[in-house]
Amino acid sequence: MRVVMVSKALVVAAYQRKLEEIAALPGVELTVVVPQAWDGQPYQPAFVRGYRTLVQPIRFDGNFHLFHFPTLGRILQQLRPHIVHIDEEPYNLATALATRQAVAVGAFPLFFTWQNLPRRYPPPFSWFERYVYARTPFAIAGNAEAMDVLRQKGFAGQTRVIPQFGVDPDLFSPRVTGAVAAADPFTIGYVGRLTPEKGTYVLLQAVAQLPRDEPNSWRLRLVGNGPLKDVIPVRAAELGINAQVSVEPGVSSMDVPNRLRDLDVLVVPSLTMPNWKEQFGRVLTEAMSCGVPVIGSDSGEIPRVIGDGGLVTREGDATALSVALARLQHDAVLRAQLGQQGRARVLAHFTHRSIATQTVDVYRELLSH
Repeated sequence: MRVVMVSKALVVAAYQRKLEEIAALPGVELTVVVPQAWDGQPYQPAFVRGYRTLVQPIRFDGNFHLFHFPTLGRILQQLRPHIVHIDEEPYNLATALATRQAVAVGAFPLFFTWQNLPRRYPPPFSWFERYVYARTPFAIAGNAEAMDVLRQKGFAGQTRVIPQFGVDPDLFSPRVTGAVAAADPFTIGYVGRLTPEKGTYVLLQAVAQLPRDEPNSWRLRLVGNGPLKDVIPVRAAELGINAQVSVEPGVSSMDVPNRLRDLDVLVVPSLTMPNWKEQFGRVLTEAMSCGVPVIGSDSGEIPRVIGDGGLVTREGDATALSVALARLQHDAVLRAQLGQQGRARVLAHFTHRSIATQTVDVYRELLSH
């Protein structure tokens, strides 16, 4: 089968490993269309074996709803694929245009959605969504609630729940035993965007409740960029914990494993907002793959991602989060157990190979109709 995948997300090096796994499966001839850059991040080729990459210009760079590939129609005319896998939400212009271009060459269009809230969009985005729904026989949802939203909004095609990307367990591997000295402080980490909905203030409030009878008993490392980057140190100072809290710039996808391996626990304290709730929490699976225990809030998909690989607390509850942190701080056996269970969970469900296999199963089912 000839498959063309269209994705701006694949400018990120670590995400490309899934493509090698898809291309390695029998009978798949894969071509990937990616932008030269997305929102300031240039395409970074890293895992490119077994498939063809077409790096193309885009219009409206950085605009999720309006960006598109002006050359895609010509590419599809040349390649004549059986399936066009559009790695975008159905209400985006890129998806509507790619769907029309796929149908024009006799290919089956397939889209991906993370949207786990039944949001209504104004024209023209509602028009794009209806157009895509009417012409697409199959959709992949990144989480269970997103699949429910598709049904609520009238999508009549088939659906599967498959995360957009998996984890490379060789890249995201556990640290060498004994690499961290026993005398080092208990290191709590957060890796991601520094925004209100990600719950970083809740995390600060939680660590501020940890006992401080020993000045170096714990530290908090926040790695990422965002509007709260300069505000967090001020809030930490107000709580009297600024000496134990560091804010570090975001790192490339290939450097994330090293940051995760330095942690004793990773926290994802996301908060549900009127227009957003956690759709997956990819860094959870990355930390679990590194054997790092995780704590997540119960926002959106987080509990289903964590499973038995960590602890889940009520979102917005700083005291409950503090209790969970203290529990892990003082129970090395539990930390080791959760680290092992998290790694096993990723190997069973969240590797690039697993995601690739599930995705190609969808391709085969689509072509069987």
